[in-house]
Amino acid sequence: MGKLIYSAIASADGYTEDAAGKFDWAAPDDEVLRFVNDLERPVGTYLYGRRMYETMRYWETAHTAPGQPSSVLQFARIWQAAEKIVFSTTLAAVPGARTRIERTFDPGVVRKLKSAAGHEMTVGGADLAGQAIKAGLVDELQLFLVPAVVGGGKRALPGGVRQDLELLDTQRFASGAVYLRYRPKSA
Repeated sequence: MGKLIYSAIASADGYTEDAAGKFDWAAPDDEVLRFVNDLERPVGTYLYGRRMYETMRYWETAHTAPGQPSSVLQFARIWQAAEKIVFSTTLAAVPGARTRIERTFDPGVVRKLKSAAGHEMTVGGADLAGQAIKAGLVDELQLFLVPAVVGGGKRALPGGVRQDLELLDTQRFASGAVYLRYRPKSA
């Protein structure tokens, strides 16, 4: 059975994007991206909302830009090799390789995907991840907090949810970013 992981980069005050919808302040440096690559290698399926998928499509061609560091090239290969499922009611089609659309988020469908998976899965995009957290589907949270306070925007974690977490791992980076790995405690 596959594990479903929510991985996000957020500001120190808990936002994945600021009030203007920007997240340039969250771009990982080489040290963080190398660490992310190690976490992402076992992932075989990415679950995305439309906006997150549109953001991540950059990785389809990132390897073609001249002068990319090896960490970028590695992430592009990891991302390209994985299946992608995009939950969207508005996209007519998804142009990316190894990518398909699901029109609605159905917790039962995600449970079946987890059951059948022989690899890890991640859920990306705060809104979709919030639905998965509320449905009790997320087995692990991998949060990267960057040293920036943005004062508002899109929250990394959903409101209206009470969940105790067990800290599994931490990592501090030279940039001041920190990695926090949690799993939900059993009720």
